[in-house]
Amino acid sequence: MARTVPIAAEQPLDAAWKAAGQVVSLAGAEAVAVQAAASATLAALLWPLIPAAAALAGLASALGQRRPVPEPEAGTPAEVVAVMPGSGGAGRAATVPGPRRGTGATAGPVTVGVEEEFVLLDPCTGAAVLAAPDLVRMLDGEPGVRPELMRFQVETATGVCTSLDEVGGELVRLRRLAADAAAHLGCRLVASGAAPYRVPGLAAVTGQPRYRELARRYGPVVAGAGTCACHVHVGVSSRDLGVQVLARLRPWLAILLAVTANSPIAGGRDTGWASWRYATWSRWPTAVPPEVWPDAAAYDAAIRCLVRRGAALDERSVYFLARLSPRYPTVEVRVADVCLDAGTAVLLAGLTRALVATALAEARRGTPLAAPPARQVAAALAAAARHGLAGAGVDPVTGQAVDTAALRSRLLDHVHHALSDHGDTETITGLLRRLDDRGTGADRQRALFTGAANTPAFITALARASLSGYQPGR
Repeated sequence: MARTVPIAAEQPLDAAWKAAGQVVSLAGAEAVAVQAAASATLAALLWPLIPAAAALAGLASALGQRRPVPEPEAGTPAEVVAVMPGSGGAGRAATVPGPRRGTGATAGPVTVGVEEEFVLLDPCTGAAVLAAPDLVRMLDGEPGVRPELMRFQVETATGVCTSLDEVGGELVRLRRLAADAAAHLGCRLVASGAAPYRVPGLAAVTGQPRYRELARRYGPVVAGAGTCACHVHVGVSSRDLGVQVLARLRPWLAILLAVTANSPIAGGRDTGWASWRYATWSRWPTAVPPEVWPDAAAYDAAIRCLVRRGAALDERSVYFLARLSPRYPTVEVRVADVCLDAGTAVLLAGLTRALVATALAEARRGTPLAAPPARQVAAALAAAARHGLAGAGVDPVTGQAVDTAALRSRLLDHVHHALSDHGDTETITGLLRRLDDRGTGADRQRALFTGAANTPAFITALARASLSGYQPGR
């Protein structure tokens, strides 16, 4: 089959940043400094995300006055929530508390599904290749492979799974299937949150009417899009319960971002961010943590308000970092970069399911909700995007810099009942240890980028890492 020729870049890497005022104004945003939400020691770190805080402010304006969150009862400690720590590849051992079944942490198996987005790259130059339409046509009849916003992107989607081994098997199968098709088209499938070299901008938008309309309305932001995420869907029995889960997930989103940070290289350079995808994706006015709503009716009213005010084209383009899926009976967690290897994606799926299952159990028990301010959640996300697991995080409850080792212990303690009830303790323990030994995707990309003698070697190494297999319990 003839090789697809890549289109040269036409948009600068920072196009999305330059359009900040235009896009954020769609939600009526005000300029609010993120660093006001964090400790003074992290002010320099958080300054680049002032536009993200502006989007948060605009979102709050669009949503209007929300109802107050019930305060915990006297004598009841608030939930301890924090960003995920880590060693950044330093080799610190990871452990999960041992099984304690019969605790009532979950009400039966909770289903899970995973969507992953990938970039198609020229093996010699690293340029984005607009081959996704051809790839999807080649795999006609495979429902798990679909087009995405840009023609250099493809998305894969597992079916509904009940075990992490099932998730891992589907992820590996779909990655290999798409990679083989890409190779026939003369390009490489790469699991990276951002294309490592320049991309074509608006010239690459997929020809579907909805994508064209997104480009027409939000052109500057769409021009800087084309980043790749991993979305985890977890089944919920009702939308009202799902809204309660969203409120309880807010403080933990930074954990999942830190674990999956996998986009340090963009425009042919090291951006200084572990997740450049998050930094650029935050340009969308609705790409923020979910608010705290009392029920699904209030959630739906907020969505309608955002669409009416022009902050989103439709319900599907309300890009909350966690939301009720517009298509499935699930909570959809969208904060993560696409993972460099399938094993890390399984880790993300397992932790996300455990967090949702824990939130469901708490909601059913009536456990009081602790709701940290939105600006502190944003500060924690900024720290996770900047450093991944390699540096200090921000505690979204206090807004202060925190020791990451202690915070990881809190996270694992928070979800250990759900992990045990689903039989996932051993798998998650093994995958966390593997993450400590190898580092995050961002750590590994940086090592490959500085260690590769040339661009072809770097692209080859990324493509090979993207096909790393998953072994149960490891």
